[in-house]
Amino acid sequence: MYNELTRKDIEKMQQELDDRIINQRPELIEEVKRTRAFGDLSENYEYKAAKQAKNRNESRIRYLTNMIKTATIIEDHSSDDEVGLFDKVTLYIEEDEETMVVQVCTTVRTDPGSGFISKESPLGKAILGRHSGDRATVQVNERYSYDVIIRAIEKAEDDGSAPLLSY
Repeated sequence: MYNELTRKDIEKMQQELDDRIINQRPELIEEVKRTRAFGDLSENYEYKAAKQAKNRNESRIRYLTNMIKTATIIEDHSSDDEVGLFDKVTLYIEEDEETMVVQVCTTVRTDPGSGFISKESPLGKAILGRHSGDRATVQVNERYSYDVIIRAIEKAEDDGSAPLLSY
């Protein structure tokens, strides 16, 4: 679920929320006031841009507050020989004859380009809880799937390197 978060997720969200409220909000309010003084608001691009930046910040504050309030804390209870959250997993994709290393994380911290995949993604669902040597079928949609073989599992902790998603 989207609201299943680790303690580190909530910690990172709280840090961003504090920064947005304490630092960014006053700066953005001041910028709106400053640009409002430029004159005719109907043709004042700077004012419109400042208002948009302030509104984006307020929207992000609401989002982070809601996520923290509604979060369900999850922990990794995987054994030493099975794929768990934030473990580094070496996969072999037979179809492409390619090897890749991924880490399964929560949905608010995915970054596939850096190897962080969501536990809710087709690949994440397919490998979570599997063991080294297992073959897993990744069901992308009803017409396409592919197989991966788990070559190695390196147990890891959430070191905070996966960034929070922005929107």
